[in-house]
Amino acid sequence: MVPHASLREFLKEPQIAYFSMEVGLRSDIPTYSGGLGVLAGDTIRSSADLKLPLVAVSLLSRKGYFRQRLDGEGNQSEEPQQWSPEEFGFRLLPERVALKLQGRRVWVGAWLYVHESVTGGKVPLLLLDTNFQDNHPEDRELTSYLYGGDERYRLKQEAVLGLGGVRLLRRLGFEIKKYHMNEGHASLLTLELLLEHRRDIEEVWDEELVWDVEAVRELCVFTTHTPVEAGHDKFSWQLVQEVLDEPIPLRVLQRLGGQEHLNMTLLALNLSEYVNGVAKRHREVSMHMFPGYEFSAITNGVHSYTWTCPSMRRLFDRYLPGWAQEPEIFVRVGRIPDEELWEAHMEAKRALIDYVNRTTGVAMDYETLTLGFARRATAYKRANLLFSDLGRLAEIGAGRLQIIYAGKAHPKDEPGKEMIREVFRCMKALRGKIKAVYLEGYDIALAQLLTSGVDVWLNTPRRPLEASGTSGMKAAHNGVLNFSVLDGWWIEGHIEGFTGWAIGPLPSEREVISPEESDALDAQDLYEKLEKVIIPTFYQDRHTWVRMMQNAIGKNAYYFNSHRMMRRYVTEAYIR
Repeated sequence: MVPHASLREFLKEPQIAYFSMEVGLRSDIPTYSGGLGVLAGDTIRSSADLKLPLVAVSLLSRKGYFRQRLDGEGNQSEEPQQWSPEEFGFRLLPERVALKLQGRRVWVGAWLYVHESVTGGKVPLLLLDTNFQDNHPEDRELTSYLYGGDERYRLKQEAVLGLGGVRLLRRLGFEIKKYHMNEGHASLLTLELLLEHRRDIEEVWDEELVWDVEAVRELCVFTTHTPVEAGHDKFSWQLVQEVLDEPIPLRVLQRLGGQEHLNMTLLALNLSEYVNGVAKRHREVSMHMFPGYEFSAITNGVHSYTWTCPSMRRLFDRYLPGWAQEPEIFVRVGRIPDEELWEAHMEAKRALIDYVNRTTGVAMDYETLTLGFARRATAYKRANLLFSDLGRLAEIGAGRLQIIYAGKAHPKDEPGKEMIREVFRCMKALRGKIKAVYLEGYDIALAQLLTSGVDVWLNTPRRPLEASGTSGMKAAHNGVLNFSVLDGWWIEGHIEGFTGWAIGPLPSEREVISPEESDALDAQDLYEKLEKVIIPTFYQDRHTWVRMMQNAIGKNAYYFNSHRMMRRYVTEAYIR
C-alpha cells in the first residue's frame, strides 16, 4: 500500500501512539470537555516543540461536548456545538477500517490535522469518524457527541477509539513503538494488540499461552487521571458480549478486565508495562485503589507558551529569551524589574475585567483584589466552600474583594448542576457587598483569560479527589498566586507564603474526619488567611506580593510544564 502523501514524513521512524478520548487544541474545535483533553492538547504541543515522534488518536466529536447556557438562577442547559473539520484544515483520509459492533459492520475513517511547532516539529492528529453513508444511521452518530448517550453508546465509542484506532494506524502504515493510553477510555486497544500477537495453538500447546500478554504489555503505557471510583469506566459483561461479541474468549477477558464487569482501568493495568499517576499523591491514592499494582508518578504540566498571556510573553521574551522552549529558564525570573512584572499582570487583569464587564454588566474594577475559581462543576470540587459563611465573607471582603467563577457541569451530573445554582444564590445574597459573577461557556479561551487575569487562583477540592489539577499551574505561569487545598500538584508546588497559600491542614496533619468536619476546618482556614494574610498583603505590601509572583514563576512554572512532563515520559515510559 502506498502511504498517503501527507503522512509519508511520519512513517520514516517508529512513533508513539497517544490515544485520548478527548483532545483540546483550540476553543473553536470542541473535541474536549475539560482538563483531560486540554492536557492531551498540551502533550501534542510539547511533543511538536521537542520534535518527538508522536501520533495522536482521538474521536471527531462532530457535535462537540456541549455549549453551556446559564439563566439568571444558575440553571444550566446544553446545546450541541456543531463544527466542521474542513473549516479548520482537517483532511479526510481515504483509508477506512471495519469493526463489528452489535452484529453490524461499522466503517471507521479519520480526519488528519497536523500540529506544527515554530521549532519545525510536527505531530499528526487523527480524529476518528463513523459518519459514512454505508454505516447504519445509528452507527453514523457514534463519533458525534463527546461523552454522550448511554453506556452502550459509550462502549461503542471506546471500541471505535481503541480497536478502530489501532487498525487504522496499521492500515495507514504507521510503525508503533509504544501505545500510550491517556485514561482507561482507550484500553480496548489492548484487545486488538492481543489479537495481533496471537500465537498458533500448535506452537504453544497451551490454550492460555495463545494470548501473548507479555508482548502486549511491552507495547503499552497507561496514565490514569482519576482517584474517584466513579471515574473508572465499567461495563457489564452482558453488554460487552452484545456489543463486541467475543474478540477474545470471555474467560481471558475476565481474567484481564475483572470478573464482575469489564473495568477499563483494570484492563489497562493488566496489559501495560508502565503505569503512572499524574502527581506523587495521586500515585499513592491509585496504589490504594488498586492494590498489587505498581504505579509511577509523572506530575502533569502545562504548555508554557500557550498558557502565558501576551503581556507576560513579551516580558519573558525581553528578560528570559528562550523560555518557551526551555521553561527551566524561569528560574532566572529575578531579572525582571518588579514594576514591569506588576504592569504585565495588570494588563492581563484589565483584559479580564473588561471582558467580564462587557459580557455581564457587573461593573468590576481593576484595583480590587480578584479571586478566580474555574473548573468542572462537580460536588467534590466544592465550589461553594468560599460561601460557607456569607456573613463572615461579607465582613472580610466588602469593598476589598471581587470573585469570578466559571465551569460546566456534565449534563447528567445533577449535584454538579445544583452546585452552580447554589453559587448563584450565594452571589445574589452578597449583592451590594461583594461583586461576584459566574461566566458561562468555560473553554480554553476563557481559561486563558481567567488564569492570567485574576490576582489569586482558588482551588478547594475535597481530599484526596484531585488527581493533579492543572489550572493552578497555568495561573503560576502568569504570576497569579495559588490559594489551594493541599492535594494533587499543589502538595509538590506549595511553599507557604512563598509560592502561595494552603487551605486547611497539611497532609501529614490530617486525621480521618467526616466530610462535614473537613469542610468546616477548610472554610475556617480559608477565611482566616484571606482576612489576616492575603488581603492585607495585597493592599499594604506590594513588594512582598510581587516577590511571591516571581516565586510562583521561578519555582512553579519552572517545573510544572509539559516540556518537563514529556521528557520524563520519554526517558521513563517510552524508552524501555
